[in-house]
This record gives sequence, structure tokens and C-alpha cells, in this order.
Amino acid sequence: MKNISDYWDRNVSNWKVARHLDVGSQAFFEEVERYRFDKLEYLEPVVGYDRHAGKKVLDVGCGLGTDTARFASHGAEVTGIDIAPEAIALAEKNFAWRDLPGQFHVMDGEAMSFPDDSFDFVYCHTVLHFTPSPENMVREIHRVLKPGGRALLMMINRRSWLYFMHRVAGVKIDYMDAPVFHKKDPDEFSELTGPFPDKEIKLYRFPKRTEVHKGWKAAVYNTLFVDLFHALPARMTRNTGYHMLAFVQKPGTVE
Repeated sequence: MKNISDYWDRNVSNWKVARHLDVGSQAFFEEVERYRFDKLEYLEPVVGYDRHAGKKVLDVGCGLGTDTARFASHGAEVTGIDIAPEAIALAEKNFAWRDLPGQFHVMDGEAMSFPDDSFDFVYCHTVLHFTPSPENMVREIHRVLKPGGRALLMMINRRSWLYFMHRVAGVKIDYMDAPVFHKKDPDEFSELTGPFPDKEIKLYRFPKRTEVHKGWKAAVYNTLFVDLFHALPARMTRNTGYHMLAFVQKPGTVE
């Protein structure tokens, strides 16, 4: 796992929109947060960060702690883990300037040290496709959830419009050069989340105009990739979201 940890140590702060800012500064964290929630506009209403007040929430693969902070700011008791020490150091800085409480640990999500039945809610977004064995991570998430506890799991859809454009037109996808990059279709993702019989899988993240590219690259991307997509009938595109989200619940009685 050291090659994976080393990769994310080098790349966890590599946000193109914030390259002009000092890594670890308040301005850096604010710009990353703005860009993430503008780009992934579905997150706020779908995740419902404000619906977990008073709950014990675990963020698996917390990165900079951007999403973790949303839970904490709404009163959740948060714990964040990441395999990359640099990610944990930056997440702690992020929480420090926000004056938010939270616990952070360098930890492998495939082999967590938490006791069984520890958390009310587990959040695992933009992580499963980067770990060697997503199946092991899902089993660990199931183990640390309390009976009746819920989790939100995310995986890349290999039948997505973005992945199709990557294959036919060379559209760059962030972090595809990572040591591990899994892609699943919805049926395979349903099988992967097998430990959770109670589940619902939905597709999100459809093409949006770029902030990162400029000039002719932006024009080509926005015209051929974004505008063409939105010109197509919805019945042709509704199953091509890049992000697959599984809303799952562990069997048992909620405390």
C-alpha cells in the first residue's frame, strides 16, 4: 500500500484551481471547497450534511477534510481517516482554522482499527475506485457501522459519458494515473455492495463547463463534450452519470 500512500501524499493538494495559493492556507481550503461543491453540485442536497447532527460519522478517505467539515459544522461527531499522512496533516489544518472538533487518523480503509458497530454513518466518496480491494473496504465499512447504521458509497461508472469521451477523444480524467483506478457498471457496483441487502443506487455528475481549461481547450471541451451532451434527449443520457452512489443500510435496529 506504500505506493498508494506515496501517490496521494504527492497529489492530495494538487488542485489546479488553487495552484496560486499557499497549500494549507485558509484561502487554499476555501477555494478547494468552493470548486468542489460547484463542480459536484449534487453533493449538498444528496448527502444532507445537516441531517447527521449528534451522530458519529466516519469519513473514509477524507483527503483535505472538505466534506468532513460539512458534517462537523452541522453538529456531527466526526472521524476522518486517510492512507496518506499528508492528507491527515492538511485535514487537521483545515479543521483548525475553522475551529471545528474532529478526530483524524492515518489508516487503511481496508483494515480499520475501530471496533465493530462504532459509527452511525459512514461516508466513502471518491475512494473505492482508488483502493486495491474495494470489496474489502465495503466489508470493513459494514463491520464498523452500528446495526441500522447507514453509509454512502461512491464508485466510478465505466458506462458514463465522461469515460466514453476519455476513450474516444482522450478527455483527461483526474487521477487516472493513480496506482489503482477501478471502474464498474451499476450491476457490478450492486454486487460489490453485497454486504448491504438494503440499498439504492443512483447516478450523478453529468458534464459541466470547465473552469480549469482555458482558450481553445475550454472551447472544444465545452462545445463537444458539455453542450453536445445536454443537447441529447434525457432518455439517452440519464444512465451515463460519472458517479454512482449507493445509499445503503446495515441490517438491525437503529439505536
